[in-house]
Amino acid sequence: MPGTMSIIIREMTMDDYDKVYALWTGIQGFGIRSIDDSREGVERFLRRNPTTSVVAEQNGRIVGSIMCGHDGRTACFYHVCVEKSYRKHGVGYQMVRYAVQALRAEGISKVTLIAFKRNEIGNAFWRSLGWTEREDVNVYDLVLNEENITRFVD
Repeated sequence: MPGTMSIIIREMTMDDYDKVYALWTGIQGFGIRSIDDSREGVERFLRRNPTTSVVAEQNGRIVGSIMCGHDGRTACFYHVCVEKSYRKHGVGYQMVRYAVQALRAEGISKVTLIAFKRNEIGNAFWRSLGWTEREDVNVYDLVLNEENITRFVD
């Protein structure tokens, strides 16, 4: 694994935004929303969910992130990612464990996420952790703001 210091898993704060955004834009195929993933959008999300989003940091560099929020009943993971050179070293697992512990502390007992079908690496990761792929539900979206477009990183 790159670097010599151990990786620190901790809560994400707004001070991390620039480094997290740089991580997102450095991952091929990553989908970034124009409004939700802007500084203002992430700040709104973190204000609402101050203890459940996670970053992995090594030597001051953000190498992984999970945006995580809940509605009081069910949580959802967004933008779970690990920089390519840090994958398969337990970073994703450590972040998931940290976020799940934070959710349990808030009384949340279920977590969901959406993984694009074409995201083979992500889908394999979730299956390896024992998450269940749901085939008994349909996912529907109602777009409330047409300006909030998703751009995929090349």
